[in-house]
Amino acid sequence: METLVEGAVAEALRNEHGAVIRLYVAACAERMAPLFVGLRAGAPGREVDLDLSTESVRDLWCVDRPFTDVAERVRLLERFPELQPIEEGMTDAADTYAFFAVLCLRYALLAHGSGNAADAVSCGHAALTAMGVLDQNAAGAGLLAEEQRLQSLSLSGDTSGLWDASVTAGRERFRAVVGRLPRWACS
Repeated sequence: METLVEGAVAEALRNEHGAVIRLYVAACAERMAPLFVGLRAGAPGREVDLDLSTESVRDLWCVDRPFTDVAERVRLLERFPELQPIEEGMTDAADTYAFFAVLCLRYALLAHGSGNAADAVSCGHAALTAMGVLDQNAAGAGLLAEEQRLQSLSLSGDTSGLWDASVTAGRERFRAVVGRLPRWACS
């Protein structure tokens, strides 16, 4: 599989371990989280899923150590409707971006637990793919370039400003997606 993650970023992840990989995936998941939480908030029967997602993204920022229940969280996440095969495919914008957010979180959890660079690259790839699709559908958005910049910044190991930048980017993404939804979907 060819990945959208820049070669320098992928190489840096392969040369890193532990805290740097965890910081990278925490930041990616933070930027994508609003797409799942915001698009699924209020959906009947999704309260537990929303809690798991929110708690997991929060806990990913504890980069000094992996948390003990990663395998259980991944198992639960893999039961989310967004990760279940659909014969007719996804055509709805909300479903598409919620899928990418859950996929990104899945890889973030795997990388956080294992320190595996390949899982971290897959996490970043999911975020970049989503932003590439969004850029194609929202003229002038520039979200793909911003994601690439933030992924490179995430490798610095310096958390100052990274969380704020990730939260802000996540909100901008959510606004861009909501701007594409039919009016009836937002009521």
